[in-house]
Amino acid sequence: MKTIREEFELKDGISFPGKTYVEELLKPVFEDQKKHLYEAMFNIHEAHTTMLAEQGILTNDECQIILKGIQEVKSLQTSEISYSSQYEDLFFLVESRIGEHIGDELAGKMHIAKSRNDMGEAMYRIVLRDYIKRAIQDAEQLNKVILLQAEQHTESIMPAHTHTQPAQPTTFGHYLVAIYDNLSRDIKRLKEAYQTVNQSPMGAAAITTTGFPINRERMVELLEFDGLIENSYDAIGTGDYLIEAAQALISLMTNMGRWLQEFLRMASKEVGLIKVSDAYIQISSIMPQKRNPVSIEHSRALASSAAAEGLAIIHMIHNTPFGDINDTEDDMQPHIYAGYQKAIRVLRLMRAVILTLDFDKPRAYQQARENMITITDLADILAREYGIPFREAHSKASNVATKVSEMNKELYDVPLSLVNKWLKDVQLEESDWEAIIDPKHFVESRNVTGGTNPEVVRDMIERRKESWVNS
Repeated sequence: MKTIREEFELKDGISFPGKTYVEELLKPVFEDQKKHLYEAMFNIHEAHTTMLAEQGILTNDECQIILKGIQEVKSLQTSEISYSSQYEDLFFLVESRIGEHIGDELAGKMHIAKSRNDMGEAMYRIVLRDYIKRAIQDAEQLNKVILLQAEQHTESIMPAHTHTQPAQPTTFGHYLVAIYDNLSRDIKRLKEAYQTVNQSPMGAAAITTTGFPINRERMVELLEFDGLIENSYDAIGTGDYLIEAAQALISLMTNMGRWLQEFLRMASKEVGLIKVSDAYIQISSIMPQKRNPVSIEHSRALASSAAAEGLAIIHMIHNTPFGDINDTEDDMQPHIYAGYQKAIRVLRLMRAVILTLDFDKPRAYQQARENMITITDLADILAREYGIPFREAHSKASNVATKVSEMNKELYDVPLSLVNKWLKDVQLEESDWEAIIDPKHFVESRNVTGGTNPEVVRDMIERRKESWVNS
C-alpha cells in the first residue's frame, strides 16, 4: 500500500517543476509577466542588441538578424503564447521562440552581458514608470478641477470642523485650497518616486556587471531612462524604488481617503452641503427617494484598496535580503500595478464628481450661524477692543457660550442686554455684537496669510494657477 507521500508524488511528480509548483507559482507568474511585461521585454531585447552591435560585440549582420527575429516574435498576439513546463518562465520561452526564427546560436548571443536579473529590474521599472506617469497626469487634472471649484466659492461660507465638531466659519473655497495643496504635495511625491524608478539597471547583469565592453550609459538613452544606477549590486539587490513608489501611492490614497469621507458627510441628506451630479449617483432599489453618492463611496473603497496594495509591497520587501529581491519581485509587481490602477480610477472618478457637483450656499451659511461657532470673535474683540487679558476674555466668552447653550438657543437669538449682563464688568457695543454673531464678518476678518478672507483665498488661488503656466 502506497504512503500518502508516494501517492502525492505520483500525481505531482518528483522532478522540477512539480505540478503544484506549476499551478500555484509558475503559471500565475507567467500570466502576470505576459500581461504586464511583454512589451517592455522586447524593448530591452532590441535596445541591448543595438548596444552590443554599437560596441562591436555583435556584427552588424548579426544585429540585423536578431532584431528581425525579435520583431517577428514581438508581433505575435499574447494569446498565442501560453505557459509550458519546458520553459521556466516567459524569459526563456521568448528566447526559444526567437531561436526558432534565427537559430539558437544567434538567440543566445542576444543575451551576451545580460541577465534575467538586470533585465527583470529594467522591465519592472519601465512598466511602473508608466503607471506613475499616468497617476501624475490624472492627479494634476483632478487638482485643476479642485482649484477651479475653489475659485467659484471664495465667499461660500460654511462651518469648519475640529474633533468632528462644528468649530469656526470658513469658506468652501478655503477648504478646497487646503485639499489642493495636500494633493499638490502628493503629486510632488509621485514625481520624486518617478525619478527614483526611472533609472536604468541594465548592464548590472546578474549582480557584478560583465567582462564584455558594454556601454551602460547607452542603454539609458535607448530605453529612455533618466539616469543610471551606477553600483551594480544596488541596481539588482536593493529594490527601494518599489518602496518609494509604494509610499507615494499610500500617501496619495490615504490623504484622498480622508477628504473623500468628508465629502460623503457633506453629501448626506442631514448635512446637505454638496449635491453630486445625477450622472454619479444611484437610486435605491427599494427606497426611491434616495440619491446614493456611489461614485464617492466606490472611490473611498478603491482608495483604501490601493493603499493596501502599497502596504503589501512594504511588508513583502521589509525582510527580503538583497540576494533574494529579484525572485520576490515576481510576487510584488502585481500589487504595485494593481495599486496604481485603482488609484488612477479614483483620480478620474473624483475629477468627474468635483467638476460637476453643486454647493448649497444658503444652507452652508445657515450652518455657519449655528452651534455658536463665531464665539471665538467674542474673546478676540474683548481682548483687542476692550483691553481684557486674553485668558480672561476667553473665560468670559466660554461663560456666554455655556449660558446660551443652557437656553438651547443660538447666539443670534440672544439680546445684547443679556450678554452684557453675563459679561458684568464690560459692556459690548451693538456693532461689536452684530459682528460677533455674523459668520461673514468672522471670515472676512481673517485676512492674514493663509486665512479665510475671500481676497486672501483668491490670491492663494491665483498664485497656484500661475504654477500651471510655469510647470
